[in-house]
Amino acid sequence: MIDVDYSLMYVTDDSIRDDDTFLKILEASLRGSATIIQLREKEGDTLSFYQRAVKCKTVCTKYKVPLLINDRLDIALAIDADGIHIGQKDLPYHVARKILGEDKIIGLSVSNNREAIDSEGLDANYIGISPVFGTRTKTTDLAAPLGIDGLKVIRQLYSNPIVCIGGIDKSNTRILIQNGADGIAVISAISKAEQPEKITRELKNIVCQTGMN
Repeated sequence: MIDVDYSLMYVTDDSIRDDDTFLKILEASLRGSATIIQLREKEGDTLSFYQRAVKCKTVCTKYKVPLLINDRLDIALAIDADGIHIGQKDLPYHVARKILGEDKIIGLSVSNNREAIDSEGLDANYIGISPVFGTRTKTTDLAAPLGIDGLKVIRQLYSNPIVCIGGIDKSNTRILIQNGADGIAVISAISKAEQPEKITRELKNIVCQTGMN
């Protein structure tokens, strides 16, 4: 298993179409100690995704932080990203692993106990469970929020790192780590913040301080 710090994943906000603004927020999150980045682009064409991915990789390489590509194996291969994050309806895990190899990170989206059990047998690097709380960012998600009780159950079913996503901010980060999460993934908590670097650092401090208790 690849040794990766999943404590704070910044998932980029594809509603920000201006590249200068987009990259400023990305770099602010990295200065604030985000430990891993996931480039998520649900809108736009392949060329624009590729071009943004190239720019993101340059910034992430500068800070020596892993860059994951959401869904798109072709983009991950094209820029030699550190890995991908795939959903239940994306390319099957075993196919992605065969193509990417053992030295790349693969994360899986999980939204219920059955998917967590299935993921346990796949040896993915981590699972991203969502939505933990209600969120307006991923409006196509039909699953009900898992809540803390859902996290506790999945923690018993899955032995590798768990990253929580969905409605996470400073007010609820601590309770997630206390109940078994290895890290959090946030979009709007950072991308919509007036001071994204400051917020990122505060979130990271909460995760780290809670994990040491």
